[in-house]
Amino acid sequence: MNIAGMGIMFHRGRGRESLEKALGEGWVLPEGAVYSLPEEALRDRSVLKEMRRADKFSKMACLAAHDAFADSGLGEEARNSLGIILTTAFGPQVTTFRFLDDILDYGDANVSPTIFSHSVHNAAASYIAFVLQSRGPTLTLTRFAHSFSQGLILAETWLKSGRCQYVLVGSADECGGVMEYICGQKLRVAGDGIIRPFLCAKEPAAVPGEGSAFFLVSNNETPGRYCSISAFPGENAPAADMRILDCDGMTGSEEVYRREAQNGAAISSYTPIFGSIPTVSGLSCAAAALMLKGQRYYASPARDNPHGFNISQLQQSAAIKTIHCVRYGCRKERIEIRLKK
Repeated sequence: MNIAGMGIMFHRGRGRESLEKALGEGWVLPEGAVYSLPEEALRDRSVLKEMRRADKFSKMACLAAHDAFADSGLGEEARNSLGIILTTAFGPQVTTFRFLDDILDYGDANVSPTIFSHSVHNAAASYIAFVLQSRGPTLTLTRFAHSFSQGLILAETWLKSGRCQYVLVGSADECGGVMEYICGQKLRVAGDGIIRPFLCAKEPAAVPGEGSAFFLVSNNETPGRYCSISAFPGENAPAADMRILDCDGMTGSEEVYRREAQNGAAISSYTPIFGSIPTVSGLSCAAAALMLKGQRYYASPARDNPHGFNISQLQQSAAIKTIHCVRYGCRKERIEIRLKK
């Protein structure tokens, strides 16, 4: 599949320019204990004017999807054959917990139907379809591990079967008070706000985060093409110019990542910029797509390197053909997303 457009929302801002700036600047200490999305990034009335009652999760996903479609440069005719796939680990969990709290406080008969409707996982995808006036299939895929890669596999199936000509496939997850508490209880949260992916630690440190990344993909050639993208499960991985490791402390021991550096390929990880997000692979793929299109490596924001990896340490021009994004789940199941110029 070809990536024709991208939209990004993360704690350093909105859009491709914000991501390029963050990749160039490297790690910056987050405000507070969470890599939270800035409120000003959610105030685009031109896109959200009909979403006054929408929650943060829906707004975040909708803005990223809108930007991906706009970035593609496709016209009105594309909406007639545009599919939408939203992938997430926890969905609108802040709204869900708010709805449950209201049931406890006010009883079943007195809770807000508006809050209930936004607690449904498909609400955000429905908003995206409404804002873009899409007329194709719409689906939300919820899975704790590897939901974004599964969305890519489904998007490829839709395109190959002719169900639609274009697919907006993306990821979104937010971090509210309950999730922050759970992370504090179940994970080793980094007190200094730094994720150190190359330690490949048995008990890695995490910093909770939130964000969304959307891609408009198609089998057609498009003027603003970034690169091609596909997801593959399993261990048989071909050589790549760079491997991006999605180590963020969310899935337990990261010792297994040590095997990814054995062939001497350049290694990087941008989770210190994004934070610990179950669907961080979408944001890593956005970084990879920018590097392939611009033919430029970005330095890894983390430099701790006790295992002697070939870490990308400089921002520099380079002839890059392939970048693979690798993530292991809690059961050490491996998914590799391959991006090719």
